[in-house]
Amino acid sequence: MRETIQKLAASYHKDLIKIRRHLHQNPELSFQEKKTGKFIAAQLKKMGIQHEHGCAKNGVVAIIQGQQKNKNIIALRADIDALPIQETNKVPYRSKRPGIMHACGHDVHTTSLLGTARILEKIKDQFGGTIKLIFQPGEEQLPGGASIMIKEGVLKNPAPQQIFGQHVHPPLAAGKVGFCPGMYMASADELFLKVKGKGGHGALPQNCVDPILITAHLITALQQVVSRMSNPTVPSVLTFGKIASNGGATNIITDEVNLQGTFRTMNEKWRKEAHRKLQKLVTNLAKSMGGSAELEIKVGYPFLDNNIPLTLNAKDHAIEYLGKKNVVDLPIRMTSEDFAWYSQEIPGCFYRLGTGNKARGITAPVHTSNFDVDEKSLETGSGLMAWLAIRALGN
Repeated sequence: MRETIQKLAASYHKDLIKIRRHLHQNPELSFQEKKTGKFIAAQLKKMGIQHEHGCAKNGVVAIIQGQQKNKNIIALRADIDALPIQETNKVPYRSKRPGIMHACGHDVHTTSLLGTARILEKIKDQFGGTIKLIFQPGEEQLPGGASIMIKEGVLKNPAPQQIFGQHVHPPLAAGKVGFCPGMYMASADELFLKVKGKGGHGALPQNCVDPILITAHLITALQQVVSRMSNPTVPSVLTFGKIASNGGATNIITDEVNLQGTFRTMNEKWRKEAHRKLQKLVTNLAKSMGGSAELEIKVGYPFLDNNIPLTLNAKDHAIEYLGKKNVVDLPIRMTSEDFAWYSQEIPGCFYRLGTGNKARGITAPVHTSNFDVDEKSLETGSGLMAWLAIRALGN
């Protein structure tokens, strides 16, 4: 079975490159993936695979039924949206859409899952069980397409017992994959802080309430939530990435300062407690300095929990398929992923697909204008996911 999957993945590789390049040239932003969804549905129809188009508007859900006796059900997921980034790569398949680019590798995820679908459909007489394929919109934008698809019943009828997802990883060479059992990726909340004071002449601060000074104290003081108020065994990050005032000059104190930031952690109970501490500190500190402050917290994705037994088994199965030298252990990371919504509902395994190639200069990180992949990764991504599915079903 393993050799059959490997041969099929290799034989479909050229077709997958064409599909990936088409998707890369025609990216669509989160929750706007109308043409992408139609393209995926058309590909599945060509394969003769049962599917439905329209979950969360642009999502596609397909079913492959093994023909041997087996009641197990698993799900495989790929995200399909792109980012608002202008591509700077000088390649024939660069984005045709100004200001939009597949800079996070979702074109690779989608293509790989289409390749997996083709493999599994070809060998469905050789395994038992049900495989649900989830092509999900809106991973890059709150509330996340995963949460919407779950609300619309993607984890029901039939209900998968486990779910797998993969994500490109430029630091890892193409042909390799990485796993991290347990806590893997952080929750992500967006912070919008408005600090108000009383403006006036910069030479007469005694007649003003300086919101910039209040902001400076807040930025420093709020780090206490991470460095002094949290359990040191629970990773947490608080970052403000944008500060802007509504006026001001060298000799003018403004009335208002606005900040945007993110809070991330890996414990849902602490996450809620941290929100209360942030709100309390913001309100009280600003008031003590004569001003006021309002903190809006947009609650984002939960932390991503890789089910330990499932992930350890998947790692072993990856070693069976790729060899031990091509499977690595990965550390936890404070980035976030809406696959976490699935991992909070059923046992999940979210692993990394190597896409880098230092010799060819393919090293740019995700979310950058020159991100690209070694397309050898498409063969690995499609074949390995098919193998993981077969092994997870117990075949």
